[in-house]
Amino acid sequence: MKHLMKCVVCNSYTMKDEHCSQKTIQTKPAKYSPDDKWAEWRRKAKKENAK
Repeated sequence: MKHLMKCVVCNSYTMKDEHCSQKTIQTKPAKYSPDDKWAEWRRKAKKENAK
């Protein structure tokens, strides 16, 4: 399965390994952390936006 990649030169997204004659980087989400200090704020904001 191919992942979404980002060009470091022009900040565009692509599925290719190279763009603008440079290697691209993967755009994976951040790892889960139980010590996330912003988790409570994000849950409150998500709950308010759902209304």
